Amino acid sequence: MALVKFTAVVPPLIVMGVTGCGKTAVGTLLARKLSARFIEGDRLHPEANVAKMASGIPLDDEDRAGWLNTIGGAIADEVRAGELVVATCSSLKRIYRDRLRSFAPDLVFVHLVLSREESWRRVSSRPGHFMPASLVDSQFATLEPPAADEASITMDATLPLDQIVYELASNFAPLSSCPQA
Repeated sequence: MALVKFTAVVPPLIVMGVTGCGKTAVGTLLARKLSARFIEGDRLHPEANVAKMASGIPLDDEDRAGWLNTIGGAIADEVRAGELVVATCSSLKRIYRDRLRSFAPDLVFVHLVLSREESWRRVSSRPGHFMPASLVDSQFATLEPPAADEASITMDATLPLDQIVYELASNFAPLSSCPQA
């Protein structure tokens, strides 16, 4: 019997979706499971963006441009260094995802999907975050889910966190190396 060696190529990943979908929780655990670097997109927002959102004003394309460049550059730096990377970024529009792909063409987007009502419930119950529940509707109005021609995986954000991470990780590694969390 011949020994078959499994070699998984893990592309750079961005966990995306509207506010409250669980990007940070999923991204953190997925990065840990894949032994990847984790980039938290919210931490890369310029202060002006954070202040604008905290005041209940949605970001526009111009506000997001520099932020997307910062995230894309951070991902590209990790890829050039030979690191696996999992990042978080709402990536709500195709033009935003295209901009991010201009830094790392092999990016795969993990779209965490949930209802407007569940997003509002989650965002309303998280203390101390700069994104108020009043911006939930603007997130859904902006959202353009990944199209069939985009490299993406869609996940139900209401599934248990360990199940989401296990199912995602199993796309990139043999199940034997991805024990259920």
